[in-house]
Amino acid sequence: MSAICPECDSPIDVDEFDVDIGDELTCSECGTLLRVSNDAPLEFEAADDEDEDLDDEEETAAVTEEGDADDAEDDLDDDEEEEDDGYKDDDE
Repeated sequence: MSAICPECDSPIDVDEFDVDIGDELTCSECGTLLRVSNDAPLEFEAADDEDEDLDDEEETAAVTEEGDADDAEDDLDDDEEEEDDGYKDDDE
């Protein structure tokens, strides 16, 4: 069974029993990392593109989480300053 590399249009021969959806392999002609996107008919997609998208999403999530942590620390600092300014609870 063969399929076409989406990057260089070269045919890639594989044994249909050796590949499953999600498996990765490298095109012998152009070196592109490919992922099996469909097994009937056999189709490949460039795995690098999706990995870069996932990396971008992970970086965005990390920045957002760091921002949330900084905000929480700022809120905590503000609370401590209020206590230092002489504000007291009625419970004390």
